[in-house]
Amino acid sequence: MLFRSFVAVLVGVLVSFANAEDRPNFIVLISDDISYDDLGCYGSPNGRTPNIDALVGEGIKFTNAFLTASSCSPSRSSILTGRYPHNNGDAAELHRPISAHIPAVSSLLRDSGYYAALAGKNHMTWKKARAGQKAPSDAFDKIYPAKSKGNSGGHGNWINAIDECPEGKPFFLWLAALDAHRAWDGDKEWDESKYGPKHDPKTVVLPPALLDQPGTRSDFASYLNEVTRFDWFVGEVVAHLKEKALFENTQIFVIADNGRPFPRAKTRLHDDGMKTYFITSGPAVKKSNVESDSLISVIDIAPTLCEMAGIEISPTFQGRSLLPVLSDPEAKIREFAFSEHNWHDYEALGRSVRDGRFLYIINERPQFALQGPADSVKSQSFQDLLSAHQSSQELTPIQQDVFLAPRPKVELYDAERDPHQINNLAGNPEFESVERRLAAALSYWRDKTADSTPDEISSDYFHNETGNRLPIKPADFQRPPPGADKGADKVNDEGIRS
Repeated sequence: MLFRSFVAVLVGVLVSFANAEDRPNFIVLISDDISYDDLGCYGSPNGRTPNIDALVGEGIKFTNAFLTASSCSPSRSSILTGRYPHNNGDAAELHRPISAHIPAVSSLLRDSGYYAALAGKNHMTWKKARAGQKAPSDAFDKIYPAKSKGNSGGHGNWINAIDECPEGKPFFLWLAALDAHRAWDGDKEWDESKYGPKHDPKTVVLPPALLDQPGTRSDFASYLNEVTRFDWFVGEVVAHLKEKALFENTQIFVIADNGRPFPRAKTRLHDDGMKTYFITSGPAVKKSNVESDSLISVIDIAPTLCEMAGIEISPTFQGRSLLPVLSDPEAKIREFAFSEHNWHDYEALGRSVRDGRFLYIINERPQFALQGPADSVKSQSFQDLLSAHQSSQELTPIQQDVFLAPRPKVELYDAERDPHQINNLAGNPEFESVERRLAAALSYWRDKTADSTPDEISSDYFHNETGNRLPIKPADFQRPPPGADKGADKVNDEGIRS
């Protein structure tokens, strides 16, 4: 129903792209572990991101954009396939492969005449295809090394990737930073002539979940340095495209794979983990320097690229085209955005749904605390919190939440009034109708997309207080992922009532 009012506009846009002398180019600039509110254009008190901020002036900034997973490889795989993590097979969990039959949008673009390359962090793999089965594992024509001499941030080959695109062919480039994944390397590779002075630990403004301690301040300042470094290389890409007269015909997307690698962010279903900055510029944007509060999901990117390229949208995609919103920032294409959390270093299973204002979460392993991924647990920021918790030092509710076990089975938040999701409204009679509506939407989505909660799921691979690896092998703890018992990787339903 939501699309019908945009059919005429959408058809016109598609015809203009399909008939264009040069089909549009596509670039996805994706960071590693950066929360939406650590960018200046999203209101960060620390944000020194002038290049991304400037790109907003030439495109659209989305304020209600969400990931499907706050976990590196499941999130990236989901974006590239246009599918929810549990519908990608084993790739629902960290470091595991996508089912062999599921195509990437890059391979579909390649089949239609595009050149596709990846430069930087990859982290996406496919299962080996069976005899006679076509595999999309060769999703790119070229994959550049993640690191280069003097650059451990993943962006050392971004300009090379642009320059080495074959003439006369449109291109799709997946330019993926390692910024700001732990362990920090930006400090030792810092170039003040490019990035400016380093962030001062004494003056940074910490997120409310962190404890104000010198070690935490230093940790967070190093993280912000990597955010600034990512921004500089985004700016270099934009400037280079303009120098080569490619900018106007290139649709650029600037996004993250998940939130910052700190307590109560990365791997969380809350906004600090699952909400992403989402800035796009290019030929599909009909009005620039605008903000859209339209609810969107990162799985909406894949069908958008296909429609812009004038090729058939894969039936495997579960997202919706963004073209109506890129034409009219006030347009709405979806009522709900769904996210999930599966195994990422520790046993976990949670699901969420958003309607643009309210966030509804169910915890399927409520007996366990959600302390964050192992690299965050090892950090000084977590250890400062843990020391305070163990010594019975008074912590704020959002800091205490890092150690809460058992957790509530159900959580409901008014994200508009409570941006850090501290006040759980589940069971509050005033919000009963909201809770009932979102619970029904989530239940319907889980049913239609063949999601499941197995009795046995992958267990911990790391110690939950030190972050040190346990003396076991993946075969000892990995189990079939959610949805495997229902054949979810063969299901294409988007899970939203039309």
